Amino acid sequence: MEPTRAWNPPNPYLTEHHELLGEPPAAELEIYEDRSKTILSKNDSPDVGFRWSVNPYRGCFNACAYCYARPTHEYFGWGAGTDFERKIVIKPNAPQLLEEAFRRPSWQGERVVFSGVTDCYQPIEAVYQLTRKCLEICRDFRNPVAIITKSLLVRRDAELLAQLAREASACVNMSIAFRDETVARAIEPGTPTIRKRFETMRILADAGVPVAIGVAPIIPGLNDQDIPWLLQEAKRCGATGAFHTLLRLPGSVKEVFFHRLEERLPLRARKIEHRIRGVRNGRLSDSRFGSRHYGEGVYWEAIEQSWALWTRRLGWDREAEDAPERLSTFRRPPAPGAQLELAW
Repeated sequence: MEPTRAWNPPNPYLTEHHELLGEPPAAELEIYEDRSKTILSKNDSPDVGFRWSVNPYRGCFNACAYCYARPTHEYFGWGAGTDFERKIVIKPNAPQLLEEAFRRPSWQGERVVFSGVTDCYQPIEAVYQLTRKCLEICRDFRNPVAIITKSLLVRRDAELLAQLAREASACVNMSIAFRDETVARAIEPGTPTIRKRFETMRILADAGVPVAIGVAPIIPGLNDQDIPWLLQEAKRCGATGAFHTLLRLPGSVKEVFFHRLEERLPLRARKIEHRIRGVRNGRLSDSRFGSRHYGEGVYWEAIEQSWALWTRRLGWDREAEDAPERLSTFRRPPAPGAQLELAW
């Protein structure tokens, strides 16, 4: 297989942008360490559905062209293109920071989502195991969790997640946005096959882990027709719920996404852009809270009607996804080395 070649759109935070002469070099995997002082990220957006997230990694090997997190790499002076896919930052002290956060009196045991930015089970997790170690902390404190991933590596933690589901609350949202494997390889080349992801969903469900499908993002003109099949297949594999979001193209993501379309799906690029603008009132993206994940207009209404029809037909109650967390499950175990109180 031909190696990925370096390509990044101009970084808006830099005053200079250098174009390569000739063929770009191969984009090799590079690992960096981030000694963060905190690990819990607070979300204040009303349309995301969670307040706290843990991101053990920055950058993502999945290489999804549509990833809204790509511009975060530009804050480091890197690019939102292949830099985001091959310059991966790890947070080696993430488990320690999470336990410190849970031991603060202010923490009340709210649900924590892994991850709000990049895939917490991308390939380097097999080596560093930061996600697993953080989940073990959540288990020890009986803190509710939810996971969003495309990875097969989540199978490794099936037993741990099942225990979390029994003693607190846990759910794995498997992100599967396409039915056509050729399209998936073009848009998200670093991810496992669609079939393997559905197999993972079944393995988790059989292990006692609640699972759901995330049809995200919906890309008008590309995968909106896949919704009925994806939802039915997820139901067959044990899913008990589903969520969806509309494609977001903030900042440099627009350039990365359309560069990929023109390169891999050139005959469909113009139609897809037309459809995106059609559900965004002529724009390519909408950054307003409450509008970022949903569209407008006749075409989007048809997508929403299809979604409502099939989730209702499959017996999924979307309101159940927003059920209040069982905060009473949270507990603080004695700190290592702490003296236990004696009962008299």
